[in-house]
Amino acid sequence: MHPTKERAARPTDVRAEPVPPEHQALDPAGKQAALDALRDRHDRTCPHCTVATAHTQTVFGEGDPDADLMFVGEAPGETEDRLGRPFVGRAGQKLDEIIAAMGLQRADIYIANVLKSRPPDNRTPLRHEVEACGPFLQEQIRLIAPKVIVTLGGPATKLLMETELGITRLRGVWSEYRDGDLVVPLMPTFHPAYLLRNYTVETRQQVWSDMQAVLEVLGR
Repeated sequence: MHPTKERAARPTDVRAEPVPPEHQALDPAGKQAALDALRDRHDRTCPHCTVATAHTQTVFGEGDPDADLMFVGEAPGETEDRLGRPFVGRAGQKLDEIIAAMGLQRADIYIANVLKSRPPDNRTPLRHEVEACGPFLQEQIRLIAPKVIVTLGGPATKLLMETELGITRLRGVWSEYRDGDLVVPLMPTFHPAYLLRNYTVETRQQVWSDMQAVLEVLGR
């Protein structure tokens, strides 16, 4: 990824919101313990993942439980399913390049998906799957309380923005994720898998523009 003059559309009042009071008392260890408990409950009760048959294990999430920045994708792929970690296949390598270009490391952020189990043949998650598994992602977000969320691709963007518009219409324009008193600036961008299929000067510039806008809001 390389800098470009193109900038993501950004209202002048976009800013990281204060952390809700209920989270201010949670240190990183407390957040991690809460995430571990949530993962256990997910694996026991998720209406989708407990009946899905195309996966060998769930892939809950990974990273700093106290992260300022959270990336949200759509679902684990074959490599992620085998290793039990999000974004470790070819798309994950592309995401790592983006993170490095931002001057960050994976340990600095938190990465999760809408679905915690691999769909058959790595297909796009279906609406009823998202409706069943998505609430656990929303609980993850509430526990982590990041300062900025980046949604990678359509399924994550549609869920967290509560929209049916496609990612090409939405990418690069700031929105907000709201859950009660938690308000998080949200930047939609292309999924790294899309970049692997459409790695052009234009798409590189678009994604880098989005990440520059994210860094600006984070004050980096």
